[in-house]
Amino acid sequence: MFDEWTLELKAMADRIISMREQLFNALKIRETPGDWSHIIKQIGMFTFTGLNSDQVAFMRQEYHIYMTSDGRISMAGLSSRTVPHLADAIHAAVTKLK
Repeated sequence: MFDEWTLELKAMADRIISMREQLFNALKIRETPGDWSHIIKQIGMFTFTGLNSDQVAFMRQEYHIYMTSDGRISMAGLSSRTVPHLADAIHAAVTKLK
């Protein structure tokens, strides 16, 4: 069972790494202002986005994306399907609320 658990754990960690890479690439493609490399440099289930509380509130109101007011978001809650929506929201928040 330990071997099975380690395989599942590795798969979950790889998925989170993939979500980080997809989000980073999506922001880069959109030419979102700022250096987003911290997204792929961080590890774990959560990421500090660097967004301020006004940008977080904007994303909640306009895009229905929820995170802590200091900009921390759950990477485990993302999927390949939801990354583009998040990237659009981050791009809008950053460009409209500097």
